[in-house]
Amino acid sequence: MKEELSFWQKLSRQKTSYLFIAVPFLLFFTFQLVPLFASFFLSFKEYDVVHAPKIIDLQNYRDILFHDPLFWLAMRNTVFYVLGVVPIGICISLILAVAIDQQIKFKNFFKSIFFLPTVTAIIAVSVIWKWLYAGEKYGLFNFIIMKLGGKPIDWLASTNWTLPSIMIMSIWAGVGYNMILFLAGLQTIPHSMYEAAEIDGAGFWSKFFHVTLPLLKPTLVFVSLMSFIFSFQVFEQVYIMTGGQGGIGGVLNCALTIVAYLYDKGFQKFQMGYASALAYIIALCVFMLTIVNKQIMKSSHVEY
Repeated sequence: MKEELSFWQKLSRQKTSYLFIAVPFLLFFTFQLVPLFASFFLSFKEYDVVHAPKIIDLQNYRDILFHDPLFWLAMRNTVFYVLGVVPIGICISLILAVAIDQQIKFKNFFKSIFFLPTVTAIIAVSVIWKWLYAGEKYGLFNFIIMKLGGKPIDWLASTNWTLPSIMIMSIWAGVGYNMILFLAGLQTIPHSMYEAAEIDGAGFWSKFFHVTLPLLKPTLVFVSLMSFIFSFQVFEQVYIMTGGQGGIGGVLNCALTIVAYLYDKGFQKFQMGYASALAYIIALCVFMLTIVNKQIMKSSHVEY
């Protein structure tokens, strides 16, 4: 009869495995779980780093939702950013993926070129684009505009152009990643589907709308969700490109996004309790987006 080992005997035999698990768990616990719970409790307090925390219950949440016009301005800018960047970025990515998926020369070269901005640090990309958008003396875009006889544009110092300028840069930086995802999705579509459509007399556009898009729906839903989540949390581009133009968010906060506003409250004004409450409101918005996507995914299953 096989002897049953005690808990401590089992632990002793597998101690090496548990030691390997313990290191990442401790890191996760220290740098993820502890700050997560600490910020949750901090969101119910007034805390400015200098003075001791003071419990104020839901006052931070009430102030944000009902007495803070900057929060709603940041939310409006964020929604405008998301509704502009996500659809346009997805359309461009899908067009590039379909084009590269055809039998063309230098396919791998084009994949690398379009994917290159994705593997470049967004900070570096933002600095380069900030130079491209610079004033009439140094900015490449304004140099080209003036050579064509036009007037230079204050790309990052105008209430009308600052946020659209950041959106253009974000679209350029993100299309490569989504393109690769769409290419992976296109590879899963059986070629027999296209052959059957051709037999029925379908042309390119007919195959695209009646074969490619329906069978690409799961990938399209996934790309849409991830794009919405990442775009909703945009920060680095705003911080780098507007940091010197009237403070983070640009002139009159015309490009202030919700995460940039959180950073301003928490790390520039040191209103840690207020910033923590903002963080959980953002998390709730992202969670709601995830729930909506889950419901859509249930109806997006495709059988070949």
